[in-house]
Amino acid sequence: MDKMTVRDIEASGKRVLVRVDFNVPLDEETGAITDDSRIRATLPTIEYLIDRGARVILISHLSRPEGKVVDKLRLTVVAQRLSQILGQQVGVTKDCIGAEVEKSVKSLKSGDVLLLENLRFHSAEEMDSPLFARALARLADIYVNDAFGVSHRSHASIVRIAEYLPAVAGLLLEKELSALGGILENPAHPFATILGGAKVRDKVDMLENIMGKVDYLLIGGGMANTFLRAKSYKVGLSLVEPDRLDTVVGLIEKAARNGVRLLLPVDVVVANELSAQAKVKVVSMENVPPECYIADIGPQTVKNFYKELRRCKTVFWNGPMGIYEIPQFAQGTQAIAKLLANLKATTIIGGGSTAEVVTEMGLADKMTFVSTGGGASLKFLGGETLPGVEVLLDKKP
Repeated sequence: MDKMTVRDIEASGKRVLVRVDFNVPLDEETGAITDDSRIRATLPTIEYLIDRGARVILISHLSRPEGKVVDKLRLTVVAQRLSQILGQQVGVTKDCIGAEVEKSVKSLKSGDVLLLENLRFHSAEEMDSPLFARALARLADIYVNDAFGVSHRSHASIVRIAEYLPAVAGLLLEKELSALGGILENPAHPFATILGGAKVRDKVDMLENIMGKVDYLLIGGGMANTFLRAKSYKVGLSLVEPDRLDTVVGLIEKAARNGVRLLLPVDVVVANELSAQAKVKVVSMENVPPECYIADIGPQTVKNFYKELRRCKTVFWNGPMGIYEIPQFAQGTQAIAKLLANLKATTIIGGGSTAEVVTEMGLADKMTFVSTGGGASLKFLGGETLPGVEVLLDKKP
């Protein structure tokens, strides 16, 4: 970390504006939080500031209200959960800028915590508006970015605000950059990367960037279809990215040149339709019926993956192995999660749906590190500079 963190500032009595990522999943019917791990991940920063007598002002988005006030996306439920976890009352405002918010901030005492309303109720947030950033900045003396999951976004509360306040990293952001930076700069070998999810296009830059660093590359999920098609396998009705076939051929050749062992599915779960009522069977890659969809990796593929993974000292995993939202297509993903939980290796989960899987299975604490940012982790591992990190103050030599 060459950026200043909360440890490098004097927080006592100061108004500290902390950008957090409280974009938690909610139950569609009840509106209850179904996974509070993103809230818990920010506790070290919040508690650090409370202990030093700061007046803590938290800002976050929730889902995609697209610049409109959507009552079911208010942050009241998040403030209630945070109050329970912290063991102290966390107030919540009806907006994130304006006279009423300024009044609430003014009433804060040292050690108090206040959560401002959903930033994305204002379209100015995603437009990186200077006026919106300035209105937020008026509330505080110091800005802390602890929202790794959105640090690849050029939004007002992530980037523009650093023009108006001294800006430093929170402890979660520092931990994310340290864990992911470690596998780029100095991973223990053998090093395996497991990639799944729907599309190759989301992971091309990362694949290019890590190709010279990994020993094993294991591909599953929907993105495996394009790799398999590039190797002349028939994939039935499964989605393929035809515009990425040349790219994938290049990646396969690059893996061979770099001595990377590339493992693709050798057997798959196929279904006549992608639903819970579908008829399913396991077939070898040579025998995928033309009228079927590939929905998961098969048991032999899991065995092949495990054979290589048990040799590894570092494993990074991003993306499910199948359509894990449907239980009968989730077995491959769950098998990989269980394998990693029992490995004697550094295991890093690359956020997004993969983090949700290991959390739902109760395996998050068996992993070395579970990232809170899917898109951000892929951008970072793809060699891109994250805008939300770039604007933070550099450490003094």
